[in-house]
Amino acid sequence: MSRARPLAFAVTGLSKSFGVETPVRDVSFVVPAGTVAVLVGPPGAGKTTVLRMLLGLLTPTSGTANIGGPGSGVQRGRQAVGSMLTPRGLHPARTARDQLRVFAAAAGVSDDRVDELLTLVRLDAVADQRILGFTPGMQTRLALAVALLGEPPLLVLDDPTLGLDGAETAWLYDYLRTHTRRGGTVLLTTRTLSAALPVADELIVLDHGAIAYQGSPARLRRSHPDRLLVKSSSQIAFATALAAQGFTDAVMRPDGRLAVAEASVAQLEAAAAAAQVQLTEVTAEHIHPDQVLATLTRGPATPAYAAPSYSAPAAYGMSR
Repeated sequence: MSRARPLAFAVTGLSKSFGVETPVRDVSFVVPAGTVAVLVGPPGAGKTTVLRMLLGLLTPTSGTANIGGPGSGVQRGRQAVGSMLTPRGLHPARTARDQLRVFAAAAGVSDDRVDELLTLVRLDAVADQRILGFTPGMQTRLALAVALLGEPPLLVLDDPTLGLDGAETAWLYDYLRTHTRRGGTVLLTTRTLSAALPVADELIVLDHGAIAYQGSPARLRRSHPDRLLVKSSSQIAFATALAAQGFTDAVMRPDGRLAVAEASVAQLEAAAAAAQVQLTEVTAEHIHPDQVLATLTRGPATPAYAAPSYSAPAAYGMSR
């Protein structure tokens, strides 16, 4: 039997109150080393507040938030963490190169590493331009470079796809997967489930500060499957035949169509033949991941920290 992975992040009973507001309520989760975990939720769900407590920038009202643990390969906790929060903390009057050099000097990192990172995040061509003129996507890439200066094994990234186009997002996710294959660990946040799925090993969905779902993308997908909407000459006989063949996840819709999960058209046709009924309509119903998120959450809350907007979500993506 394989040994359990050491924990890179561990949050237990975490809560935070600001006066009468409690943006985080009794949140608990762990992130094993070598994985990508994604905190997902609408604005005000508590994602950034959790990250700030994990990084020691906010003191929890109750509970604990720890980085590293026995056997995790992390020594003295936060020294091994690279973080990117919102707002990005960039000085608008500095150039990209100067911004990185300021942080590099504080971290004892050479200017060679600065040049390497400017190339990595594709800002080398604008390295001597002032940040004031950067697009949100360029600012995000520069903030990522700051987080990577010390080559930390643990990354904590708040809204890392903010302002990025499709190609830039694909590059980022490929980089993060490579990072975990090398033994690193990533905890990031996003507002949309569709943005999380292509990279997540583990999902933690927050709703008004509390956990609404925790588990793998595949398990969440199985609980919200795509369906085939079917009409037949006898819906009762057809549903009975489906159940007899093991297709028990079938729901009658108000419009009279039977919504069947985990079945192919060929299997529907076989059940119809067994029931001696005729299929008159078969329509695919694809469930968008952000429809799933909407069923898990109650929409935006008043955020403790202002959160930026996102671009339109992509298609459901692949489960991992």
